[in-house]
Amino acid sequence: MDFRKKTVRDIDVAGKVVLVRVDYNVPIKDGKITEDMRIRASLPTLEYLLEQKVAKVILISHLGRPEGKRAEEYSLMPVAECLAGLLPDKTVRFINETFGDGVRAAVKDLPEGGILMLENLRFSPDEEANSEKFADEIIAATGAEIFVQDGFAVIHRAHASTEAIAKKLPAVAGFLVEKEVSSLEGAMTNPEHPLLVIIGGAKVEDKQPLIDKFLPIADMIAVGGKIAADGYRATDSKVYVADSFVTDEKGAKLDISINCVTEILAMILKAKTVIWNGTLGMVEDERYAKASLAVARALGSRDVFSIIGGGDTTGFVESIKDENLHFGLVSTGGGASLELLSGKKLPGFEVLQDR
Repeated sequence: MDFRKKTVRDIDVAGKVVLVRVDYNVPIKDGKITEDMRIRASLPTLEYLLEQKVAKVILISHLGRPEGKRAEEYSLMPVAECLAGLLPDKTVRFINETFGDGVRAAVKDLPEGGILMLENLRFSPDEEANSEKFADEIIAATGAEIFVQDGFAVIHRAHASTEAIAKKLPAVAGFLVEKEVSSLEGAMTNPEHPLLVIIGGAKVEDKQPLIDKFLPIADMIAVGGKIAADGYRATDSKVYVADSFVTDEKGAKLDISINCVTEILAMILKAKTVIWNGTLGMVEDERYAKASLAVARALGSRDVFSIIGGGDTTGFVESIKDENLHFGLVSTGGGASLELLSGKKLPGFEVLQDR
């Protein structure tokens, strides 16, 4: 399936100031990043841009929900420090502003081939308001000539950094957005069969559109998690719903049973493509993470193309240490992957230049 948007390969970036929207909304505890998957996922695009001899790279991102106000616990400074560690031979700097004279001076002072990260976009309410004025201020302060969208996890939002800016500059996709969209759209339009879709999580209203979308495409659908525990009823014979559970001392159903896991593992053995969205139990407590762990190990240790989506699911898979597991795609976007798989348009993707 051909990628329908232009990417960084399709535009001359040499000697240009390139503004890159990344998604560095990473977990931070006591000022330290506890999981850097999203930062590492941005490296192929950044390294490519630097290889193409761009003048300067300016990075913009959000972190957390500061609700339009400056809050130091949501500063991107630790993220800039992490990125500098991942690119030790590059100049990586940080400024605690998003526009204005300070940013102008920082960009001017940045050496050729350097990277400058601006402060958290959501310190301004104008970001989530999709403000054209905010977009203009960022462009003016940075001198940006090209916009690269590589924050897959945010392209389902119409924000200043995903839509307004992209309408004002030549706007193309980075490699992460290309990989995620290509993999997810390919799974919907031309998957290798048998296709198994595993659905977990808590909110039926979020997952029902996904089930409906895949009913005509999938060979098997397995439903677990809280939606199964709450009594979800299948409307098609190809949908298996977990019907026995591991409970706590109060009788709450917090994981699916070993018998149900066995049923799902048998489906995985038959499958050529597996899409997994939503954990099967309350994985924050290892007592109720056993079903999800068994599925992760089965997917990561056999020859099957697997797509892992949903924030809780990707976070869980990434937390499995010291095991040689390999997945086709561990999506960086929870809501974005869910909306794309459900067939919805993504504003921050649609606004990019067509091929």
